[in-house]
Amino acid sequence: MTASPTPDKHPGRVVELPHYDPPEAPLPAKGCDICGALAQQRAEARERGDMSRVTDCNVEMRRHPHPHPHSHEKRRGKR
Repeated sequence: MTASPTPDKHPGRVVELPHYDPPEAPLPAKGCDICGALAQQRAEARERGDMSRVTDCNVEMRRHPHPHPHSHEKRRGKR
C-alpha cells in the first residue's frame, strides 16, 4: 500500500512578500573605544558566519550614546 500525497491546503495561492533592504551597518565613531571594539567583534562574527552576533553588534552600535554617521537621526536631518 502506498501513502497518498498530502493535499495542498492552498493550491495555486502565491504569497508575495514586500522587498526588504536591511539597514546599513553603522560605522564606528572615530575615537570611540566601545564602537571600535564592537566593530572588531562584528567583523570576527561575520568571518565565522555568526550573523546573529553581527546584528547584535549593529544594534549595540546604534544604541551607543553618540551620533553615528549612519544613524536614522542624521538621515532625517537631525543632529
